Amino acid sequence: MPFNEPHEDRLNTVAFLYRRILQMLPVLFGIVLVVFMVVRLIPGDPARIMLGMRATDETIAELRMSLGLNLPIWQQFAYFVGNIFQGELGTSLFYRRPVTEVIFERLPVTMALVGLSVLLSVLVTVPLATVAAVRQNGWIDQIVRGLSTLTLSMPGFWLGLILLILFAVIYPFFPISGFGRGFGDILWHLALPALTITLSLAPILIRTLRASLIEIMHAPHVEYARTKGLSEGRLIRRHVLRNGLLATVTILGVNIGWLIGGSVVVETVFSLPGIGALIVSSISARDYPMIQGIALIFGLLVVVINLVTDLVYAALDPRVSYD
Repeated sequence: MPFNEPHEDRLNTVAFLYRRILQMLPVLFGIVLVVFMVVRLIPGDPARIMLGMRATDETIAELRMSLGLNLPIWQQFAYFVGNIFQGELGTSLFYRRPVTEVIFERLPVTMALVGLSVLLSVLVTVPLATVAAVRQNGWIDQIVRGLSTLTLSMPGFWLGLILLILFAVIYPFFPISGFGRGFGDILWHLALPALTITLSLAPILIRTLRASLIEIMHAPHVEYARTKGLSEGRLIRRHVLRNGLLATVTILGVNIGWLIGGSVVVETVFSLPGIGALIVSSISARDYPMIQGIALIFGLLVVVINLVTDLVYAALDPRVSYD
């Protein structure tokens, strides 16, 4: 019956989420295992690095024992997995504080940067791709495609340095580094880093959305709606844009996961106190627990973003079933 359809949709959504969460578990376990083993392939002894070059072998051995670094690899991994189930990621060897505490102090900076970058990318992509598709092969389309190719070919660190020199040194409109305090000040400090990421992400989204819109504009149902006298603007909004966003949502979801890991370079260039700068310093200090914790959080965020992408895709396309 019709009044049972919303209830059935909710049940299907819950069942879909349950299945996806179960699928996430082996993926996260694989992430934990790979990161645990790769981290230990990093050359250097963390105990010796912490104590300095003048430390004696006895002092280093005592520190390794207190940190559990003298245990067999499998036992260290078992302890690490057991701590994860207890909600603990260990204690940082460098900061001498719980890993989760340090990570969650830095995580808002990275998430704010990624969130603002995604928002700017969407605001740039939708109008430019739409205009380029409507004016296919025209001068506007050529300009949009040319600029997309140009910015896409620029490395992120180089583009960030150029923007930093232009708009923070030569023309000091934006701050050079830092995160700021208060909503407006934070946005002001994140403007250049977010623009750097946007100029790398938006060209990919523009190309995808433009190609989808051009294909849909020549679809039979759009041609039929056009023959009924529907205005071009309304036709684009009601019949073209929503369908064209499907492929773009998938590409955006994949690239958000890439942005979380790729923010390391941008945060380093603009001296942002986020997860990117934290993982760089942790690798230099051979801080095993911190590196493992950051990698686990990154892996969890990527898996969750993929799940949200699937939900958004299903919401945009009624043909997609949660079954």
